Formats: sequence, C-alpha cells, structure tokens
Amino acid sequence: MTKIALDLADRFQKLGVQTSYGDPVTVEGATLIPVALTGFGFGAGEGEFAEGATGEPAGSGGGGGGLSVPVGVYVRSGNGWRFEPNLLATIVVSVPLVWVAGRILTRLIKVLKK
Repeated sequence: MTKIALDLADRFQKLGVQTSYGDPVTVEGATLIPVALTGFGFGAGEGEFAEGATGEPAGSGGGGGGLSVPVGVYVRSGNGWRFEPNLLATIVVSVPLVWVAGRILTRLIKVLKK
C-alpha cells in the first residue's frame, strides 16, 4: 500500500472539471451543459506489528468514496446564456441553511430579551 493515496489523488485530480461540467447536449436548437458539484475522498492506513507477531500487520486498510450533486444546467439559445438551477438540489441545500439561521435567530432573540 505504498503511496496508494497519492496514486488515487493523481488519477482523480483530472476528473474535477470533466465531472462537474458534462458534455454539451443540443435539444431543439438549445445547447445544454449540465453542472454538478462533485467531491472525492480517499484514505489508507497501515498499522505496526505487535511485539512477537508474525504475518500481516494489524490495522491495515483503506477506502474511498465520491459524491455528485446535480446543481443545474447552462442553456445557450438565441437569447444568449442562462443558468437553470435544479430545484430539488436548491431545496436540499437550503434546508440546513434555513435551520441554522433559525437556530441562530432563536438564540439571538433569547439573549436580547435578557
């Protein structure tokens, strides 16, 4: 497992733009370019031999994963470029932000009442 994390990082480094912006598609005279938020994570580890132990080292392993969230699409038509957001992704991202803002406002109001 020597340098496996570095090897994986080199392989996936080039995927950023290629994965975030898909291939353009033409539909009824309009060009569509899909946009997504992507992320990858990888990790690897290896343990030490216990005293007097033989065989494989204890605690070795690795893993990884990825995430892709469709954000929307760029549309090019006779009127120029415009961005059409993915409504579901916007709602999913907005819910935690609204919850945090509500918690902050609640605590701020409690402090100001005292």
